[in-house]
Amino acid sequence: MEKIVAQGLLYDFYGELLTKHQQEIYESVVYDNLSLGEIAEAEGISRQAVHDIVKRCDRTLQGYEEKLRLIDRFMSIKDKISQIRELSVQYEESDPKDWNTYGARIRELSERIMQEL
Repeated sequence: MEKIVAQGLLYDFYGELLTKHQQEIYESVVYDNLSLGEIAEAEGISRQAVHDIVKRCDRTLQGYEEKLRLIDRFMSIKDKISQIRELSVQYEESDPKDWNTYGARIRELSERIMQEL
């Protein structure tokens, strides 16, 4: 996964657990695409301090994901929902004699989603 996308996902799920100062700086890097120098100037701190804060936030957010696995579960459930959607389209276009097969697969996927929740 591209780094900026991964950072955005981590922040979306766990950003509220960072301090306000960390949130502001991290958002400036990830969402506003500002350089470390631009952020340092705006915050009145060194470029190195901004770099350290961003690295610390990355480690902190990744640590939350390693422990809680919310993004992994979200992506897995999203994939299963996509499969269910695809199966429902195939079901609508299929011969009635095949409906049991689609129903069984949809039930199986929905049960796996429920187990993940």
